[in-house]
Amino acid sequence: MNAPQALPVPALRAEPWVAEQLRVQGDGVELAAYRWGNRAGPTLLLVHGYPDNHEVWLPLVHALAADYQLIAYDVRGFGASDKPGKRLDYHLTKLANDLEAVILATSPNQPVHLVAHDWGSIQSWEAVTEPRLAPLLASYTSISGPCLDHVGHWMRDRLQQKNPKAWGQVIGQLLSSWYIGMFHTPLLPELFWRTGLAKLWPKYLRRVEGVRDPQVSASLGADGQHGVKLYRANFIRSLLHPRQRPTTVPVQLIVPGLDRYVRPQLFEQLSRWAPQLWRREVRAGHWQLLAEPTQLAGWLREFIAHLQGGESNPALQRARVLANAGPDAGKTVLVTGAGGGIGRATLLDFAERGACVLAADINLAAAERSAELARALGAEAHAYQLDVGDSAAMQACADWVQQRFGSLDILVNNAGIGMAGAMLDTSAADWERLLRVNLWSVIDGCRLFARQMVDAGKGGHIVNIASAAAFVPSRNYAAYATSKAAVLMLSECLRAELAGQGIGITAVCPGLVNTGIIQATRFHGLSAEAEAKQKARAQRLYQRRNLSPETVAKQLIRAIERNRAVIAVGSEAHLSVAQWRFAPWLSRLLARLNLAA
Repeated sequence: MNAPQALPVPALRAEPWVAEQLRVQGDGVELAAYRWGNRAGPTLLLVHGYPDNHEVWLPLVHALAADYQLIAYDVRGFGASDKPGKRLDYHLTKLANDLEAVILATSPNQPVHLVAHDWGSIQSWEAVTEPRLAPLLASYTSISGPCLDHVGHWMRDRLQQKNPKAWGQVIGQLLSSWYIGMFHTPLLPELFWRTGLAKLWPKYLRRVEGVRDPQVSASLGADGQHGVKLYRANFIRSLLHPRQRPTTVPVQLIVPGLDRYVRPQLFEQLSRWAPQLWRREVRAGHWQLLAEPTQLAGWLREFIAHLQGGESNPALQRARVLANAGPDAGKTVLVTGAGGGIGRATLLDFAERGACVLAADINLAAAERSAELARALGAEAHAYQLDVGDSAAMQACADWVQQRFGSLDILVNNAGIGMAGAMLDTSAADWERLLRVNLWSVIDGCRLFARQMVDAGKGGHIVNIASAAAFVPSRNYAAYATSKAAVLMLSECLRAELAGQGIGITAVCPGLVNTGIIQATRFHGLSAEAEAKQKARAQRLYQRRNLSPETVAKQLIRAIERNRAVIAVGSEAHLSVAQWRFAPWLSRLLARLNLAA
């Protein structure tokens, strides 16, 4: 294609940065294009989705125009661009040719950083995966719009698994995309737009998508009517006969976690097609570019600066997704008490799943050993010496995490100590020591790191390790059972508080796990000899039960995936929960037994 000429026309409206309006000859149509900003800076090309036109990008333009040259255009059928009447005039190949024409007309001497949303992202994938066009693109930032060929392969892979969960993902996405089926019905979508849907659109954006002050273009009704041809011309063909569409272009993927139409699972295999991939997750809806333009502008600045050789921040480094990456790639996980037992097993499981793991423990050598084992699994891992019973130390740890890693995705409050003996034999100092480690550390961890998650706006998950003892009263471990029951209730309360922030809270209640906790447990009211015998007896019981830390870790991760509120691990834990719920009188009766006798 010969380089098209961009013909300037008088500006139609004045913006904070006045747009230069251009006319570009595309593939058989004339396109309306717009230019803003600093022509000495890198060029960003913005491609809108359905039913928007170029005006949807104005909030982002206002945030970036001082430092970048920004180009946007009305896709064929939208805004001031030509509106061909035939369905095949909206095929992806023609749309990719239009995009090429805009680049050659507005930025012929330097590759552009392509940014696209919704249908604009879908059609841009056609250009990004076209080898002929790759030299024109410095990068691609995709928001809420997958490549249709990639989706076709994703659906085939899941349907061939003959797995109920995999089939459920496909069915779930089809239900989320109900509107696409409606768009294929003759005349009905056009009728909706003609009978007032354009007037309701601002209310939808405000109430459902969280856009504070939605501005609707004058051409919205016509854009909605003509734009349905995009879907009719491409969806069925691409999904039923998907092509192999890899790309060498660096891709930044923005995944809004609250998107009602494009589910995050559609991008699980994207590293297969885009080896240079960075993935960002945000707690926002489909129109994140309108609801959070400042956040999007910051991510674009970071990504472009990194590609141009600048220093990338830690959050962007961890957003990099490698080929065959695990399901937790790009996530940062902190585990307290990670020097052994459940903490180490959990840390290593997350390491195998591709997460960046932080091993915190009062024993620095043990934490470093756990981090070393995690690195042997190919994970990024760091050790941190932490006394969880010291609130000032917890604050310092939170500050370190925020400075180095931005914010956590998952926190596992695992550190704890054991204590046995009658309440009347337990001193105030012993009570304080136990509660500082078992309860206050959980309070501090939840308080500090949940605040970071909320401020980051991306959601997350917190796991608090309680115990089956939370459901089993006993005269022999009043302090320990009280601390774990408090952790359980704290988890339930915090889960309710943070549900609206996209932060899950899970309390894990294991039974008799074979770890070293017994050797560190204090048995009050006994002589040194009697205490040693009691420890040995308890250790033999735990060894015979042989519930492994690895089993708890796997159940913990499954609980995160399913966002479970409370899980019991081990048959004795399940029995304890059932007994407390359905026969509390029996629990109270058994509590009178002196297990130390």
